[in-house]
Amino acid sequence: MSVIERYSAAMMTQTIERMSWDEKLRTMEALWASLSREEDRLQSPAWHAEALALTAARHAAGHEQPVDWADAKRQLRKRAE
Repeated sequence: MSVIERYSAAMMTQTIERMSWDEKLRTMEALWASLSREEDRLQSPAWHAEALALTAARHAAGHEQPVDWADAKRQLRKRAE
């Protein structure tokens, strides 16, 4: 990384730190929307396809049950406490 790139990254970090919570969230959403428009550039790692195949096989065998997203978030939050 060049000196200019490091300086630019540092300035961006300082700008982000000065943002309000809402500004940070809006910026993150805008970045995600931008990245999502170029999803063909995103390559999932090989392990991801393997993990999905394993989960699909466990589900087909009756060993995995779907969980409602709201319930999953609650369970994860409880684990983090």
